[in-house]
Amino acid sequence: MREILAIIRPQKLPRLREVLRALPGFPGMTVTKAAGCGATVRHTPHSIKEVLTDFTEKVRIEIIAPDDIADLLVDHIVQVASTGQTGDGLVWVKDVQRAVFIRKTVGPETPGVG
Repeated sequence: MREILAIIRPQKLPRLREVLRALPGFPGMTVTKAAGCGATVRHTPHSIKEVLTDFTEKVRIEIIAPDDIADLLVDHIVQVASTGQTGDGLVWVKDVQRAVFIRKTVGPETPGVG
């Protein structure tokens, strides 16, 4: 299993969701708001307000996927999120040793619950 993480522009999220959901075996994703700045220096902030607001809004996507579709998901994320401009985002992949879906189980067959 692989964990696919991506930081992309928020306006790219609706199209990305549409494209990924159309892929067979798409396992779902978690999306959170993010903000950050790149290494490129555009200008030096001159006030505390500039220092605190010198971040670009992004979204962070997390997907846990089987190995056989991880590269396909990454390729689609890069294709959809790319505008060709600096600040399009970043995608990286990590190995996952174990992932377990949490589902509600009711009844005496659930050890330690009750």
